[in-house]
Amino acid sequence: MPYGPPQRAAGALMAAGGRTGKLIARAKTAHRRAESRYPVVTHFADRMVSVNIFDSATRLAAQCFLTAVPLLFVVGAYAPAAVRSRLAASLRAMFGLTSPVNAELEQVLQPTADSLRQTTGIVGVLMVLLSATAVSRALQRLCKRAWEIPRAGTRVALWRWPAWLFLWLGFLVLQAPVRDGFGAGAWLGVPLTLAGQTGLWWWTQHLLLGGRIGWKPLLPAALITAIALSALTLTARLYMPRALDRALAEYGSLGTVFVLLSWLIVVCVTAAVSVSAGAVIAQEPFLADRLGSPPSLRDRTEPAPQQQAP
Repeated sequence: MPYGPPQRAAGALMAAGGRTGKLIARAKTAHRRAESRYPVVTHFADRMVSVNIFDSATRLAAQCFLTAVPLLFVVGAYAPAAVRSRLAASLRAMFGLTSPVNAELEQVLQPTADSLRQTTGIVGVLMVLLSATAVSRALQRLCKRAWEIPRAGTRVALWRWPAWLFLWLGFLVLQAPVRDGFGAGAWLGVPLTLAGQTGLWWWTQHLLLGGRIGWKPLLPAALITAIALSALTLTARLYMPRALDRALAEYGSLGTVFVLLSWLIVVCVTAAVSVSAGAVIAQEPFLADRLGSPPSLRDRTEPAPQQQAP
């Protein structure tokens, strides 16, 4: 009896389902083989998927941008003149700002204080500071995902969010003298910057994770993040001045907003990848025992080997 269209369609669906099942089985087999041969690489790839790197980094970059712009106005209105000048010098040192963009920055940080204070107001300052803790919360979620800590696994005291924010602001203000080696030059400024970045990211993870992870396991992620971001900052001095000047000339202030947000996304992706890579390395057997790292989720969920009865 010849097959009709419904029978042929059903047969085609069954055949496609069989081929899909074979492809999935082959993919799982290839993953197991790769995991046995290159465990660090496969664990790192799995961690990238679980952290959802680009989504987490994009949200963190957006929060940083939404926090940085209002904070600049608050600093311009209420901070002492010495703090404003140091912040401007630090931003110039980090991005190599030239005259057009630097003039815009000076206008923000050296305003008519009375008029800006009236515009901002005490309530506005409090709202800016409260919203600024959103950056702390976004970074906390990233660290928890990188270390595979469940959402309910860490209860962080509220004081930790503003504490992280104020320390980062202080670190940012000191960037210009640190990068110059306090007058000694780049030969001292580069190692000081690297050491400062390492200490900052080491402390950031410990603070935002509520001490759930010990100090030793957090060190690889802090080192990797500090090296990656320090190298990225060097490239910023080559790329950002021309990009900002061109965007300002062609599109005005909106152009600089787009360039800065794009750069923040790159920075946050680099930080997310570096923290996750450091967590994976710290949880590998060759370092886990030495550092006292907590087991990865893969090791926590794997069934224990059964002993054969004698």
